Amino acid sequence: MPYNIKSIQTKLFNLPLNNPLLDSTHGLMRDFQLILTIIKDSHDNYGIGYTYTVGQNGHAILNCIKHDFTNILIDEDPQKNEFIWNKLWWASHYGGRGGPTSMAISAVDIAIWDLKAKQLNTPWWKLLGGNANKITCYSGGIDLNLSIDELLLNSEKKLKNGFNAIKMKVGKTKLSDDLERVSEMKKFLGDDNSLMVDANMKWGLDQAITAIKKLSVYDLVWIEEPIIPDDLHGYQQIRKLTGHPIATGENFKSPWEFSNFIINDALSYPEPDITACGGVTGFMKIAHFAELYNLPVTSHGAHDLTVSLLSAVPNGKFLEIHGFGLEKFIKEDLKISNGYAECKNHPGHGVEFDLDRMSQFEII
Repeated sequence: MPYNIKSIQTKLFNLPLNNPLLDSTHGLMRDFQLILTIIKDSHDNYGIGYTYTVGQNGHAILNCIKHDFTNILIDEDPQKNEFIWNKLWWASHYGGRGGPTSMAISAVDIAIWDLKAKQLNTPWWKLLGGNANKITCYSGGIDLNLSIDELLLNSEKKLKNGFNAIKMKVGKTKLSDDLERVSEMKKFLGDDNSLMVDANMKWGLDQAITAIKKLSVYDLVWIEEPIIPDDLHGYQQIRKLTGHPIATGENFKSPWEFSNFIINDALSYPEPDITACGGVTGFMKIAHFAELYNLPVTSHGAHDLTVSLLSAVPNGKFLEIHGFGLEKFIKEDLKISNGYAECKNHPGHGVEFDLDRMSQFEII
């Protein structure tokens, strides 16, 4: 008897952050919206998927899944994930191709892959390629509001917690302030630990080129999102005129956005977010395409899921341990040691939510 999809349940939560976080574009963040999808088959196996937003669009994503995707998914075979992904993509293409629609597809696709793996009794990292069961990682700080002393103290705690690579925010009003902060961080971390910086699209093209040239003396792994993600030509100019490694892609909503940047030498580290780029199916298309161009692939957000994807492929590099962590709301946190994050060996992605604890934050 086939194990086809029989029900889809979707919930929307507004979850508090452990501490207020600040970056140069989104301002001060105190909470985030989580859209959770649970897909069950005819034998009561279930898969869990999710996506998240910063304060807006949660209802749009929820309604897309509930009202546009549910009828498409019922009675489909979760083992046919490519077929289902394309069915959702093209059914919503005219009003989709990005935004809440792509995020809805991502949440559903993650749940389908979780269900598929559970049906096969296989952990994600093996099902998706099995290159390794762990991956290099870094701590992604959202820390523009911290003083230099607070920044260094925070970094000291991260090193003690098993990290040897840290990302910090830049994008202060005065570039000299950014340079001072990066200089102090680099001195603190020394040569044995790695540093990345993230501008969160703060700069215009000329500002970015000036800033990157001045920041290049600090031996940074990459500079992330110096300008808006829509400016392909701008990224080409940055790569050409600075020669510095550039990471971008957290705001891309499809594999095709990545292929355009990769083909046009507009980035060094493709940075897909599994909850936005089309889920597991979209992420793996991006990772494999990047490999053909001899590029590493990194990640943004949802580290509890993405650890398995980056570990599965030979070009996986630097899993981001994101500031929007779910450690308070999941039953087993990610294990980090000596600069590596370890995959879970449970069937599927291995992330189980504490829905009882989350219930007080449920919106719908």
